[in-house]
Amino acid sequence: MAKRKRKVTKKSSNKLIYIAISLALIATILISLIGGYYVGYNDAEYEVSKHERQKLEKVSATKKERKLNTRLKDVLKKDKKEVLKTQAKKFIQVNSSHEIDVATFPKAPKRGVTKVSGKPKLAIIIDDVSVASQVNAIKSLNLPITMSFLPPSPNRPNSAKLAAKEKFYMVHLPMEAISFTKEEPFTLRVSDSQYMIQQRIRKIKKLFPKVKYINNHTGSKFTSNEIAVNKLIYALKKQNISFIDSRTIGSTKVPKVMKNYGMRYMARDVFLDHKMDKAYVKKAIKKAIRIAKSHGTAIAIGHPHVNTIMALNESKKLFKDVDLVFVYQLY
Repeated sequence: MAKRKRKVTKKSSNKLIYIAISLALIATILISLIGGYYVGYNDAEYEVSKHERQKLEKVSATKKERKLNTRLKDVLKKDKKEVLKTQAKKFIQVNSSHEIDVATFPKAPKRGVTKVSGKPKLAIIIDDVSVASQVNAIKSLNLPITMSFLPPSPNRPNSAKLAAKEKFYMVHLPMEAISFTKEEPFTLRVSDSQYMIQQRIRKIKKLFPKVKYINNHTGSKFTSNEIAVNKLIYALKKQNISFIDSRTIGSTKVPKVMKNYGMRYMARDVFLDHKMDKAYVKKAIKKAIRIAKSHGTAIAIGHPHVNTIMALNESKKLFKDVDLVFVYQLY
C-alpha cells in the first residue's frame, strides 16, 4: 500500500509541474501581448503628439511672424514722429526712386564671376538711416544688414551718435544730382575744389571714426563727372575709405577712376525698392540672389521703409542659398 501512495504522489507532482509550465507560458504570451499593445500604443501616441507638436510649432511660427511684422510696422511708424520733431517731413524717403533723377534706369555693372569660398555672397545695404526707429527695425530682423547713415544735419542731428553704437556701418554721402529738388545739406558738388572735398571727407571721418565704406546718396551729376570722381577717390584713399557706387546713373565714371587707382570697383547690382510695393521688393530680393549665384557676389540697396523691412523679414528662407554678409565680408 505504501508503494501505491508514492506512485500517486509522483504522478501528482508531474501534473503540477506541467500545469506550472503551461501557466508560465500563458503568462509570458499575455505579457508579450499586453506589452506589445502598450508599445504600439505609446508609439502611436508619440506619432500623434509629434504631429500635434509640429502643427503647434507651425502655428507658433506664423504667430511669431505676424507679431514681428506688427512690431516692425509700429517701430517704423515712429519715424514720422521723430522726423516731425525736427521739422524735416520732406526728408521722409519711401523708396529708391529719389536717388535716381534720370530717364533711363541705371543697369547693374557688367562683371565676371568672383571666386568665393563656400556659398555665393550677398550684401544688403539699407541707405538713408538717420533715426533710432529705423536702426531698431533693421536690427530686429536679426540679419547681417549693412546700415548706411546719412551725415548729421539740423534735420538729423543724431545720425552719427546712432552709428557710433554699431560695430560696422557705412556713410551715405550726399552728392550733386542732375535735377534733384530735395538736396541734402553739405552735398558734394562737381564744382568743389580738391581741398573742399578733402575737408568734407576729413569731417566725415571725424564724425564717423569707424567708417570704412562710403556710398553716394543721389549723385547722378557728380559720379558722371570724371574729374569730380577723381577728387573724391583721392580724398577717400587718403583716409583709407573704400567707395561703393550706388549707380544712380548709367554713365558713372567711378569704374574708370577706380581702375586708374588700381582699386576694386564695388557697385550696386539691384535697387530693392525702386517701387515701394512689397511684392516688388520680394521680386528684387530674388533677383539679387540670382545675381549672387551667377557671379559669386552681389550688392543690393534698399531703404528703411515698412515694405522693404517686411519683405526682407518674409524672405528669410530665400537666403539659405547664399551667405548674407556685411559689405566688408564680400571679398
